[in-house]
Amino acid sequence: MLTFALAGNPNSGKTTLFNALTGSTAHVGNWPGVTVDKRVGTYKKSHTPIDIVDLPGIYSLSPYTPEEVIARNFLLNESPDCIINIVDATNLERNLYLTTQLMELDVPLVVALNMTDVLDKRGDTIDVRSLEKRIGLPVIEISALRATNVDELMQRAVKSVGAKRKGVSVLRESAIGSAIANAEIALKLKEVEAPLFHAVKLVEKDELEVKAHPQEAKAVEAFILENCVGVEDAEATIADARYKYITAHFSSTLTRARKQAYDELSKSDKVDKVLTHKWAGIPIFLVILFAIFHFTFSEDLLYLGALIKPFGEWCGVEGGIAKGVFFSGGLNSPGVMLFNAVELLTGKIGELLGVGLTALGANDVLIGLVCDGAWGGVAGVLSFLPQILVLFLFFSILEDSGYMARVAFMLDRLFRRFGVSGRAFMPMIMGFGCSVPAMINTRTMADERERTATLRVIPFFSCGAKMPILLAIAGAIVEKTGVGNADIITYSMYLLGVLVALASLLIMRNTTMRGDASPFIMELPAYHMPGAKNLVLHLWDKAKHFIQKAFTIIVASCIIVWFLSNFGWNWKYVNGAMQTSILASLGQLIQPLFTPLGFGAQLGANGWVFAVAAITGLIAKEDVIATFGTLAGCLIGFAVGGEYEEGVGEVLTMINATGITNVGLIAFIAFNMLTIPCFAAVAAARGEIGKGKFKWTLLFWLVTSYLVSTMVYTIGSWWWTAFIWAAVVAVAVCIIIAYNKKADKKASKN
Repeated sequence: MLTFALAGNPNSGKTTLFNALTGSTAHVGNWPGVTVDKRVGTYKKSHTPIDIVDLPGIYSLSPYTPEEVIARNFLLNESPDCIINIVDATNLERNLYLTTQLMELDVPLVVALNMTDVLDKRGDTIDVRSLEKRIGLPVIEISALRATNVDELMQRAVKSVGAKRKGVSVLRESAIGSAIANAEIALKLKEVEAPLFHAVKLVEKDELEVKAHPQEAKAVEAFILENCVGVEDAEATIADARYKYITAHFSSTLTRARKQAYDELSKSDKVDKVLTHKWAGIPIFLVILFAIFHFTFSEDLLYLGALIKPFGEWCGVEGGIAKGVFFSGGLNSPGVMLFNAVELLTGKIGELLGVGLTALGANDVLIGLVCDGAWGGVAGVLSFLPQILVLFLFFSILEDSGYMARVAFMLDRLFRRFGVSGRAFMPMIMGFGCSVPAMINTRTMADERERTATLRVIPFFSCGAKMPILLAIAGAIVEKTGVGNADIITYSMYLLGVLVALASLLIMRNTTMRGDASPFIMELPAYHMPGAKNLVLHLWDKAKHFIQKAFTIIVASCIIVWFLSNFGWNWKYVNGAMQTSILASLGQLIQPLFTPLGFGAQLGANGWVFAVAAITGLIAKEDVIATFGTLAGCLIGFAVGGEYEEGVGEVLTMINATGITNVGLIAFIAFNMLTIPCFAAVAAARGEIGKGKFKWTLLFWLVTSYLVSTMVYTIGSWWWTAFIWAAVVAVAVCIIIAYNKKADKKASKN
């Protein structure tokens, strides 16, 4: 079995090539010792299966970021059989900087010249044979997006494995060349592997290298002082020498169809004049976000039912699958159509399970366990999978097209007011998909305090697992009041999470985690159409993960909730008398804790169901609605009549049984959005920030969710309490200002 490593700059098409080579064989894990994504897949078109390892996107092999350390350690310690260096042909000089570093390793190396299709559209050309001769490596033109020449690339890579390769450097003739040669000799005497690479890093005063070879580092420093005239900063000298060599020897292989005028704008630049406008850019982004939510969650697409009354009345006619799937008060959005279709399917499966078990003579306990316990909870969650995938599809399109990188750039100036750079935006926006990879992505942030603050607010960007809570409760509110639209409520709650995140950053970065935002340098890729295959693979990964969770963690949780709600402390079946169950007694014990939030003691005897659902959500957020689905079957006498979307009927049953207000329901959403996330995200957070800060992070999530939900409930119920909360905020601001003045005074003395 051969192992090939993919190395390249961010946005060079590396992951696109990985998907083209591996397809459905790809799987994601973590690098040993760290919680950064490790993507591995298998290329099967060769006579020998080849493991493809997708290294993190990097600009160099210097240890400035965790990604660079990971890529460097893998290349040096894991001995891949070949490195495939993906180079963006549209940005040749910048991408070849990493190539000149990879050339210094004693590993077979092949250059994949990507995005050549974009060059063709421009009329530009690269003399590949000349570049190959000058660089001394196999160079293959490819288009990862269209999978052009990828098999030829692999054939050349396999062929290169047979030939032993020694590292070469473009720095030999530079002002620092003699120091590198001297260091290389010293490292060869110590029998260090890849001595040339380590010699260059030693001359650069690379932190990891100096620590590994302290005596040689001192000797190299003395040699430079004595023999390298004019070299004051070896690292800057080396970087300058690399770019000069690239310009002198490689850049001339690129021929442009015409010389672009200094003030001439490219197509991407023209689009950016609108989408990244100084004043209009962020409002446009918010409009795009609302459009995404509207096309995912709305039951009145483009508000046709509201604008055209006859259309709305016609859509309201009951009967048939068409009404159930495509129409509500208007035309359903694509997300709702898919949701309704899956709900019909899961409902039929539930009916068949009940009929089948009854025909087999199963007793009520077994029927309840299977239909109400296991399948009832799982079906309630699975119905939301299509909408989660639709939302994820939209976000993937925005990211793959290059737009999300622009949003990060636009928000940099705004985010700096809250103590973080625009780099924090990408982990935050990833939180809308799943908190776990979003937390992992914070490793790209250099400043530790900024990184910790960002990680703590990621759960406030509601992930796909929280979507069933939002949709079911928003749908129930609309159904109960007959006013509003579920997509507007959902969008508003997502914005609430964003506002709480920004406020939390402002507080943290002005108190316990003070510090300046780190510099943010980002290379904006040109706009391009996302590849259909890549989008499908992204969606498949998301669906697979969701379904695996549904049939493992959620099934187990639903069975436990059903058992506790149907058996008393004497271990006898309560037969519908849920108030005498184990779960009821436990729920009533914690119910008063949620009174300030609107779903505590004021809800009476059955109010504990909301407390229990919130607690089960700590395991997996999907469990909240799954718990509702299980408990609704036990609340005999409170079930609502008629047909409702999955989850909505269960929430309406909870409303009937408890008398909870609309404001209380909104506060319940807010608490579940902001509180401690699922076990997987908690584990990821602990791995990222360490045990010391982890306990304070848990407390931060709990206190924030409790305070914000209390604020939502009290202000929503009694408007005049807004003045009380304003006074509390004013006092808090004064305390923060006093704290900072004291800290600054103490720092100035020291």
